[in-house]
Amino acid sequence: MQNDEGIVVEELNTLLRGTYMGIRTLEHYIQKTDNQQLKQQFQRMQQEEKQNANKLAERIQNLNGAPADSEGFTGAIHSYMHKWTTPKESKEMIEQAIKGMDNYGVAYAEEVVKGDIDPESKRIVEEVINTNRNHADQLKQIQF
Repeated sequence: MQNDEGIVVEELNTLLRGTYMGIRTLEHYIQKTDNQQLKQQFQRMQQEEKQNANKLAERIQNLNGAPADSEGFTGAIHSYMHKWTTPKESKEMIEQAIKGMDNYGVAYAEEVVKGDIDPESKRIVEEVINTNRNHADQLKQIQF
């Protein structure tokens, strides 16, 4: 693996760990909500996040790297804390999800794209950003 590839692999792995964190967070929402419509929305989003994780992992492997297989230590601590602080009310749950997608799913991923990454990796990262942006937009459309 070339040095530049190593940097790209680390950037992609950081994004992959964040994607795993998002998958786990969506699971908390799925488990806590009693609203069937919202539960189904979160389930669709989670499936799309899992597809993004697979794309990132495959790209990392194609760059001769080893993809992360979890959210990492810091992510695990965040996930544990989130599990106990997830709101029970749908409106607050949606607001928290939108904030997370905007701050982590979009803003952080945009920082990765600003780095010196190859065109194929950039395309995949932009797909991840668009998925998260779409998820936030979908949640903003839900009326309570």
